Amino acid sequence: MYDIIIVGGGPAGLTAAIYAGRANKSVLIIEKDGFGGQMTHSPKIENYPGFKEISGNELADLMLEQALALGADIEIDEVTSISGGKIKKVKTELSEYEGRAVIIAAGVKHRTLGAPGEEEHIGNGISFCAVCDGAFYAGKDVAVIGGGNSAMQEAIMLSELCGSITMIQDMPYLTGEAALASIIESKPNIKVLTGSKVISFEGGDEGLTGVKILQNGTEKTVPCGGCFIAIGLIPSNEAAADVAELDKYGYIVSDEKCLTKSEGVFAAGDCRTKSVRQITTAASDGATAALAACRYIEGR
Repeated sequence: MYDIIIVGGGPAGLTAAIYAGRANKSVLIIEKDGFGGQMTHSPKIENYPGFKEISGNELADLMLEQALALGADIEIDEVTSISGGKIKKVKTELSEYEGRAVIIAAGVKHRTLGAPGEEEHIGNGISFCAVCDGAFYAGKDVAVIGGGNSAMQEAIMLSELCGSITMIQDMPYLTGEAALASIIESKPNIKVLTGSKVISFEGGDEGLTGVKILQNGTEKTVPCGGCFIAIGLIPSNEAAADVAELDKYGYIVSDEKCLTKSEGVFAAGDCRTKSVRQITTAASDGATAALAACRYIEGR
């Protein structure tokens, strides 16, 4: 029996464990992959307070070390279901755990293309966040994969930093809002290639050199020093369906208080409905959810 079971070991989950540990609560963190979540894909982070520069893996290790020092237990396992009630039951592929409160911090995964060369270049030429990594490509020619709102917002932001931006969209047109499309058209350093399917990512150990595409039946390579993939996110909330309301995209419906529809069940980080998904906002959610869980356990 734990006071708080945390599902997910990214920045939200680890921050929640730190706050709960400092409140003398027994904590279990269940993580299915590796601790740190999406930030481990960033070789250099320059927008997390207190560090001018740190790698995602280093930051994850420091957060985990702090949570463990405060008494958190960890299990590498995948959660399959969560049930509510006074005592919450968290079932995994290998076991079952009980807790007085649950914090769901399962995070998201970026949709990927599955094209040759993609996996090898993630973190070494391929990024998913212009806010996080755009400055690393200042003055360079980059590509943006996608044609929806997210892709257009990425391209617009990058247009202020990079030499040129080539948007690669498999549809015959941009699918985002007309207002964003109008801004894209007004930017002289943004070119849009519609009807274009990515075949592969080119480059080597030194990084990405280009994206090979098939445009209207013709194969060509778009030279670039970096590429931002913006084709959507996939929240990892399947196990939370019984205790939390999910929106049409699969995110847990929750506000800044991190509450769900079930008493004693909280949502934190990228897996919940929110407008900004950054390491700092995930950590903020983790603190909020942990303090709320402590109040719930203590009957306040």
